[in-house]
Amino acid sequence: MAELKSFVEVHPDSHFPIQNLPYGVFKPQPSSSPRPGVAIGDYVLDLSEIASAGLFDGPLLRNSDSFLQPNLNKFVSLGRPAWKEARATLQKLLSATEPTLRDNKELRQKALVPLSSAELLLPVVVGDYTDFFTSLHHTKNCGLIFRGPQTPVLDNWYRLPIAYHGRASSVVISGTDIVRPRGQAHPSCGSTPYFGPSLKLDFELEMATIVGPGNELGKPVDINNAEDHIFGLVLMNDWSARDIQAWEYIPLGPFLGKSFGTTISPWIVTLEALEPFASQAPKQDPPPLPYLTEKVSKSYDISLEAHIKPAGHEDSGVVTRTNLNHLYWTLTQQLAHHTINGCNLRPGDLLGTGTVSGPEPESRGCLLELTWNGQNAVSVNGLNRKFLEDGDEVIITGYCKVTINHDFEYLFCGMLLSFQFLMTKFLSLQFLNCSN
Repeated sequence: MAELKSFVEVHPDSHFPIQNLPYGVFKPQPSSSPRPGVAIGDYVLDLSEIASAGLFDGPLLRNSDSFLQPNLNKFVSLGRPAWKEARATLQKLLSATEPTLRDNKELRQKALVPLSSAELLLPVVVGDYTDFFTSLHHTKNCGLIFRGPQTPVLDNWYRLPIAYHGRASSVVISGTDIVRPRGQAHPSCGSTPYFGPSLKLDFELEMATIVGPGNELGKPVDINNAEDHIFGLVLMNDWSARDIQAWEYIPLGPFLGKSFGTTISPWIVTLEALEPFASQAPKQDPPPLPYLTEKVSKSYDISLEAHIKPAGHEDSGVVTRTNLNHLYWTLTQQLAHHTINGCNLRPGDLLGTGTVSGPEPESRGCLLELTWNGQNAVSVNGLNRKFLEDGDEVIITGYCKVTINHDFEYLFCGMLLSFQFLMTKFLSLQFLNCSN
């Protein structure tokens, strides 16, 4: 079977081969209106131009205006049959053997926009945002830090995917600067709480589900149908002020320690693109209740890294390497549990996985764990960091790579799919000295 190749030049190390085709929203020029696109090599394919040319000619998308919208909400609401039709159409149009777009110079020049000149925007309007707490290693480390060795993981954690309702209004696109938040923290002396800029600013290496079709209020999603409600995945950084969070989280959970900013990547990688990288989910003990028991329990082999680029420095340094398949609760279990009480999800909703940490110290997905709440320091290009300092940049990457054996050929190639990195800088409040 021949390898699928595009007429668009794609470097072998490109994160956006024809096998990926992640969806996003962009502006070709600052004065342009937002429109949907897919990434291919060093370009964005403008889906509004493809739709206007009548090239989405399948039965489900022929008369659809979903690619003439300023966001992807309408398209993701159409469901998996329409997503598959779009993917098949786009892979055909972009393939090396298909002349329709390849040989149409005028359309090709309008539809293929250099990534370097495109302004990337939030891919969906996020109506609601929920953040889960589904990594056993992260949960155990947090329990050890804050509660001690007696009960690091509470019994209910093994029974249901724990989550809290986040703030959708502060979900921002990769590259948006984050201002260091102010708030209360534990009293350092006396009985009066500290008030001021957070002194324990942290990142959280996460991924997040983009919800496709929603469900009606009062009608839960069956666990074995939950995958049909997931359009794809993005990288996510749920910025955290650990000192504010530690003071406020009992009894109702996170509030101001989290709501000041959540960053997502501009590209949504679809489950269809991720299917070659599906892996067996970890065994769950005790077995989940029937409404969370899946016929097929699936995770994905997605390598994740977090880098910190210290303020004033040109180079970044890796501080953690982990993998999505370390999660205890699956993406589909998270979605099904979210709806079991009758809660209605809507297209474009964002469901964060929680911090993705692995079993090794170097696979811990946040500075809280890496430094054990500031007791230690991590080295970043020779500089010590316990928490983030003003001007630091955090870069998160995610990629999948597999070796494919072509039928009857002794040839192997690596197929790389990637999520666009996050790069966000912490800014201080101008009138406050926020240095650690």
